[in-house]
Amino acid sequence: MSDLLVRTEGCAGRITLNRPKALNAVTWDMVREIDRTLQRWAADDAVALVIIDAAGDRAFAAGGDIVDLYHASRAGDLDFGRRFWTEEYRLNLTMAEYPKPIVSLMQGFTMGGGVGLSCHVSHRVVDETVQLALPECGIGLIPDVGSSWLLAKAPRNFGVFLGLTGYRMGPDDAIFAGLADIFVPRESWARLIKDLCADGDVTVLEQVAVPPPEGALSLWAETSQWFRAETLPEIADDLAQVGASNADKWRKALHTHSPLALHCALNTIRAAKDLTLREAFAQEYRFSYRAVQRSDFLEGIRAQVIDKDRQPKWKHTALKDVNPEDVAAMLAPLGDDEWTFERNER
Repeated sequence: MSDLLVRTEGCAGRITLNRPKALNAVTWDMVREIDRTLQRWAADDAVALVIIDAAGDRAFAAGGDIVDLYHASRAGDLDFGRRFWTEEYRLNLTMAEYPKPIVSLMQGFTMGGGVGLSCHVSHRVVDETVQLALPECGIGLIPDVGSSWLLAKAPRNFGVFLGLTGYRMGPDDAIFAGLADIFVPRESWARLIKDLCADGDVTVLEQVAVPPPEGALSLWAETSQWFRAETLPEIADDLAQVGASNADKWRKALHTHSPLALHCALNTIRAAKDLTLREAFAQEYRFSYRAVQRSDFLEGIRAQVIDKDRQPKWKHTALKDVNPEDVAAMLAPLGDDEWTFERNER
């Protein structure tokens, strides 16, 4: 069975992620095939728009397939991850700048690499089951796939909150944060897809969109206060002084995730406010490029995915142990190895 279903239906090009048992985790081969497909359809006048969705009910995509990356890195192939991230980011930017409408349909777990495939496109739809999150700091990585740029645009420090804690958004949170556009109940998706394929007219989205069910709306007001401090230790201290159960939950999250990743994530999200999307990808890639050798990334995968002991041994034991030089070293320019959008022939 193919991991990706690619076809045209009426006026639409259709891409369906097809690894439901693996929560549609995105592989390198999938990235390459989607990229080639989009390049081909961009020049095809018969394709008016693109629809990207996923098989199964549990996930659009729970992230990138990091198991192969882990084993390749442990075997000494330090370039495997770099090549994957280079091409994944190029695909994400291609989707953001695509000359035709792309409609993404997000259900269930939509995280990490799944965000890259769904949240940069022109028309972003969520249903009642969506759990959208950027949980990378929990495995020693930073929110990437251009998500630093998306989070930087979220109102009221909500993006900082999302990037540091990995909070799972429902449909209302996702729309408020600017990572989704409209809510369409899952029961209406089949008819929506049929109408989009019939005439390629995206205005049908406005006709089927309804207000999302109400979720944790109070978080928006809370996080505007709790995540506004300049530094991570100050944010943690503010959370400790609030005395609310939610604040305690987020403080514990900060003390569970990789201290180095958290500091770098805060830096990249705030810096992305003044960057273009392309510049944000380049900034994220500086961390990714160094992640295997110099960050907590492999240890995070080991603890959370491979051994599943949930007891990572981070390079720094506390938030206060990370100094500005540690962050600067992870995010410094890469010279000739800087990320570029230019594709190599393959």
